[in-house]
Amino acid sequence: MSPPPEPETQAVAVELERLRGTVTTGFAEVKGSLAVLVERSTRTEQDLARLRTETQRSLEALEADTEQGLVRHRAETQRSLDPLKADVEALKARRWPLGVVGAVAGIVGAATGAIALFR
Repeated sequence: MSPPPEPETQAVAVELERLRGTVTTGFAEVKGSLAVLVERSTRTEQDLARLRTETQRSLEALEADTEQGLVRHRAETQRSLDPLKADVEALKARRWPLGVVGAVAGIVGAATGAIALFR
């Protein structure tokens, strides 16, 4: 049979067992904290992917709405310009050409000069 352990050896063994328990508990806490962080990271990645998808859909819908709005706006602008174009064309048809106005002014000036000369 082995001799009974000395009290100092027993105290060291007890202290080592207590330290082992403390270290085991610490590792368990760290492992739990890491598991929580991994779960949060996974959830954050899923949320980010979902937000990217929603943002892309919203952007595509906005682009489509903008394109339709521009087409609609162009059509409305064209409709509002059509009467103005018709008015401009009507005014152009009724104007006197510059040459004709010059000739009439020349004739009137010559006539006025001739009248003044003979008086």
